[in-house]
This record gives sequence, C-alpha cells and structure tokens, in this order.
Amino acid sequence: MRRWAFLFKLQWLAMAVVVGAFAYLCFTVLAPWQLGKNTQTSRENNQINAALHAEPMPVKDVLPQQDSSAPDEQWREVTATGRYLPEHQLLARLRVIEGEPAFEVLVPFAVDGGPVVLVDRGYVRPEAGSKPPEIAALPPGQVTITARLRDSETAPPGKEPFTQDGYQQVYAIDTRQVSALTDTPLTGSYLQLIEDQPGVLSVIPLPHLDAGPFLSYGIQWIAFGIIAPIGLGYFVYAEVKARRRERELSRAAVDSDGAPASPVSVEDKLANRYGRRR
Repeated sequence: MRRWAFLFKLQWLAMAVVVGAFAYLCFTVLAPWQLGKNTQTSRENNQINAALHAEPMPVKDVLPQQDSSAPDEQWREVTATGRYLPEHQLLARLRVIEGEPAFEVLVPFAVDGGPVVLVDRGYVRPEAGSKPPEIAALPPGQVTITARLRDSETAPPGKEPFTQDGYQQVYAIDTRQVSALTDTPLTGSYLQLIEDQPGVLSVIPLPHLDAGPFLSYGIQWIAFGIIAPIGLGYFVYAEVKARRRERELSRAAVDSDGAPASPVSVEDKLANRYGRRR
C-alpha cells in the first residue's frame, strides 16, 4: 500500500476531483446539450422539408380550438380567413434576421368560426439604432392569409415587456405572454406570414437546412469524458513506475565499501523521470 500512498496527497486528490467533475459534466451536461441541439435541428429540417412539399391546409384543421397547438406541424403552410385586431399589435424586439437586428411585428387574427391566432407579419429594421420605423397599416375587414405554423417561444426570465415609441414590446414570441398583455385568448402555436399576403411586411426567410456541427461536438465531449480519466490513470501509472525506479536506484546507489551513497537529488529525480535538459 505504501506505493499508492502518494495518491492521498492534496495535489493528487485535487487532480482526481477536477478530472471526475470534468468527466461528469461531459457526460451529463455538455454532450447532451450538443446532441439535444442536433436532435432539435434535425427535427426542424425534417419539418421544413415536409412543409415545402405539402399543400396548404385550413388552420382550423390544425388548430381547431382556442387552446390548440401543433408542434408536430411546425412550418406547415395553413390558410385562414378572418380579420386582424390592429388595436393589439405589438413588437418583438432584439431579433436577428439575416445577420442584422430587426423588430418582428405581431398582431392577433380572429379566424372566422375558429380561434384567435397570433400572426407574425414579418420584420422591420430599426431606425436610429433601436427605434421602430413607421409600420404599414393592416388591411381592414375580412381577409384570407396563408402562413406557416410556428411553435411558441418562451419568454426569457428577467426580460419584462414594456411600452416604448407607442408599441408594447416583448423579448420573445411567447403566445401566453402576448395573450396576457393584449387580454386576448390565443392558440399555443402562431402563424408566420409568407410573401404576397395581406398585411405582410418583410418576409422572414426559412432557416438554412444545415445540420450544423452539433453532432460532432457532442461526440467530442463524450470522447473528452472518456479520455480524461484514462489520462489520469496514465499519470498515476507513470508516477508509480517512476517511484519504483527511484527506489531501485537508491538501493543500487552504494559505494565500494557497501555504505549508502549520497541521496539522489531532486534534480536527478526529475532527470530520471523526464530526461535531462540539453
């Protein structure tokens, strides 16, 4: 057991804790985080591909009730006939469209004989840094629109809605939050207008169908979680081997009279382990 006693020294215990914590994070946080993003991206790409080859369907077939949502139909084109509720129009701020800042313009839409849905009209670019520009008026009366189904987002904690420049502004397209702000019941999913629709502004483009590097990053974190303990084991093995060699050198280091020779210096010990500097 004496040969393993060095493992209970502070520096070795600290190294073991650091390596163990790193490996734990790799397997329970970092790898699942990247693999989860890969799963989400693959799901979204599959939904976009399916939506591009599907005919538009009535929104009431997908969102039949006021509390309906359709996460499995995201990006699917739907049609709706009804009227906009312009008195409840608001802005989603701090959006990034094609690499530049933007506001997305949101307004409830009352479907004839169906639910009230939130519609994303598209985006406008800010003026003077962060001020919304003048926004085109909505068409009055009954209109028919074609839009893509989108999943509701989740409002970030600590980012409360506020009113500025004449508009209520939010930090996410969270249908529950918008419903509470406008005192208007809304479905769980919302609609994003496509081109050439009544009330549309600048159209938000579809995401690029790119799986991204998330799968490879997830595999890398798994590999790091495996390599770290192996590396620690190698250093332990190297230390045991070096200490054994030092003991053998000490036993062999006697003078011609059989008396113990001078003890091996720290410099010689390091040289025996790592080689001498040239």
